[in-house]
Amino acid sequence: MKRIILAAALSITIAPVFGQIAPVYSNDFMDIGVGARALGMANSVTASVNDVTAGYWNPAGLTGVPGNIEISLMHDDFFAGIGAYDYAALAARIDSVSNFGVTFLRFGVDNIPNTTQLIDANGNVNYNNITSFSVADYAFLFSYARKFGIPGLSLGANVKVIHSIVGSFASSWGFGFDVGGQYQYKDWQFGAVGRDVTSTFNAWSYTLDQATEQIFQETGNIIPTNGLEITLPRLLLGAGRNFHFFKNKVSLLAEVDADLTFDGLRNTLITSNTVSVDPHCGFEVGYRNIVFLRMGLGNIQQTTDPTGQPVTTFQPDFGVGLKIKSFYLDYTLTNLGGAAVAPYSNIFSLKFDIYRKEKK
Repeated sequence: MKRIILAAALSITIAPVFGQIAPVYSNDFMDIGVGARALGMANSVTASVNDVTAGYWNPAGLTGVPGNIEISLMHDDFFAGIGAYDYAALAARIDSVSNFGVTFLRFGVDNIPNTTQLIDANGNVNYNNITSFSVADYAFLFSYARKFGIPGLSLGANVKVIHSIVGSFASSWGFGFDVGGQYQYKDWQFGAVGRDVTSTFNAWSYTLDQATEQIFQETGNIIPTNGLEITLPRLLLGAGRNFHFFKNKVSLLAEVDADLTFDGLRNTLITSNTVSVDPHCGFEVGYRNIVFLRMGLGNIQQTTDPTGQPVTTFQPDFGVGLKIKSFYLDYTLTNLGGAAVAPYSNIFSLKFDIYRKEKK
């Protein structure tokens, strides 16, 4: 029953959303994150990511994919199963110095009742007029990465295609670019990513029939017109170091990242009218490159307690990982919504490598 009520509320309130343009917070689903390993480290992998998930986090990291082909999958439910978030990616080796990747993301709410025709022309309630529709965001990332002449340096780029649908009422297409780099010096790792470097533009178009337009007018809703959403650029920086103990049986990776946005004041640890800085850090302890324990600290904010005194809050994340030959299973306990009132989620992700047999 709760699902039906919330879905009905979404169908009622979706009309006024059509007409809004939010250049700061458009394409928010692109900020959720992928891979239980990275999520367990509070997304602090800009410098160290070296697998298929690099197509999302930092395309330059695709040069570290160990096999000829690597595949990763993840699924998570939002709002007690009302919303679904899906991720799939593939990375493949082109030659000894370059790789490419393809990443797919979907965030959607399905089976939303369309109650706009619930009351017929005679003023009667007719439940047979209720249909259903989906609201979903899709993203396709096409990545390329290459090692360059400087030892330890890799550069990469993404071409992003974003498609959003609101049933048969509205749809949009958007395009954008990311660029990234990584540099490794001994046990040190450094990374930088420019997301939406040219800004990502989503062009919306609407197709409302006359009956729906009339209902919107009668209920005081805005009649939407074609418009444009803009996702502004941001800069991600990261630095990490690897440590080895007990004759390399135990490893420790520690990384500190900072997300820089330039769209005005945000509730981050460091804020100004010019730039807002959101720092976060992650740690990964491995034993014989088989079992891994992870922890991250992120979403650090300045808030006030019930007495009005300033306090600093943060979000802890925890995770574990298991590697068996070419198969990886990762788990993390995290709050994907990032809100203090939102519950934690149990996230699992799979990854496996495919090695081609060398011709004799």
